[in-house]
Amino acid sequence: MESSDLQSNKISSRIKEVRVSKGMGKDEFYRPITPHISNCIAIENGTRKIGKRLSADIADYYHINPNWLQTGEGEMFDENLANEGLLAMAGSGVPFYNVNLSDTSFEGFSMLKEAPEYYVNYRPFNDCDAYLPIYGDSMYPKYASGEIIAVREIVNFDIIQWGEAYLLIADERANNITTVKLLFEHANAKKIILRSSNPNFRGDTVLDKEMIKRLFIIKGKVTRHQL
Repeated sequence: MESSDLQSNKISSRIKEVRVSKGMGKDEFYRPITPHISNCIAIENGTRKIGKRLSADIADYYHINPNWLQTGEGEMFDENLANEGLLAMAGSGVPFYNVNLSDTSFEGFSMLKEAPEYYVNYRPFNDCDAYLPIYGDSMYPKYASGEIIAVREIVNFDIIQWGEAYLLIADERANNITTVKLLFEHANAKKIILRSSNPNFRGDTVLDKEMIKRLFIIKGKVTRHQL
């Protein structure tokens, strides 16, 4: 029987194999799962054992076949895991609202106080506030129409991850726009730049920060396949 250290090293090696197969750097690969990137690097280098919780979180997030992760046998990925166990019982998990963001009136984002269609229980996104569908092509290819985004509200508008996508809700001075856009720093610290990821939607929108009512970072997305 293999020692626990040897088994841990093999699992760490296979996780590194997954990362390399995706062409992702260490920070890019581990950042969505844990802020302790240095620990993950030590795990890859074999100087630190990987815990069961971390290996499970990585497997869940990247849909890794658990049998392959433990034994090296079978396929590396199990895409069925992307859909298994996502729908939770009512009242559990993160609510999904099937609304068109551009057509919805967001008075204080009151939609989130209404009954959702269902709840999603997916551990890497369980700190989010809602799942919402994407309509339109302005954010393609980052987010395609029909995909579902997981959003989490932020309250400090002075701490923004520039270049990342956010759901932004503005007040009447900005025509009450509700939009998903990439946010970029403006030369004027009181302003912010909104940009589509689709190159066919040219032209930035500049907005005063004080016009922002609510702001949600997009933590990830779910792609639905029509069968």
